[in-house]
Amino acid sequence: MSGIRTAREEEFDRVFSLMERSFPPDEYRGYDGQRALLREPAYTIYVDPDEGDIPRGFVTVWQFDDFAFVEHLATEPSCRGQGRGSAILHELSGRLGCRIVLEVELPETEIAARRIEFYRRNGFVTNDYPYIQPAYSVEKHALPLILMTTDGPVSQTEFRSIRDALYRTVYRVKEEIKNA
Repeated sequence: MSGIRTAREEEFDRVFSLMERSFPPDEYRGYDGQRALLREPAYTIYVDPDEGDIPRGFVTVWQFDDFAFVEHLATEPSCRGQGRGSAILHELSGRLGCRIVLEVELPETEIAARRIEFYRRNGFVTNDYPYIQPAYSVEKHALPLILMTTDGPVSQTEFRSIRDALYRTVYRVKEEIKNA
């Protein structure tokens, strides 16, 4: 295992292709919006290269003062079930050295429930506060999701602080979303 590294700009198309194949359309920006994030100082794409240095997985991270937000994590379908996702999370956790926050779908499908269990096995806990992922654009929909965190559950005050930081920085929401 070679470990994760920061993605090179010329790898963006490969990363975006895997993103499109791994997430429902409402859970990521369009190509131009996603590519524009490469200019954001707080945003980093890490890739998990194979022996030939070709990305076989990626994780996108927003760094905040007191936590990091994993916006997307995916591995090539041929690499799933081989421990790559766990290895990425383990290395990322060591590299960042802070609480990690991520969003997951409600456990309403088998795959969503399995995803939550994957994150639990990797040290994340669910936080039982209502959370809405804002729509990425007018063509996309807001989604009810769950925030999971490392370092144990967060208090309601911490949850609100994390949610507000995500809304402002990641989703560019200017006003509070109702029921969130």
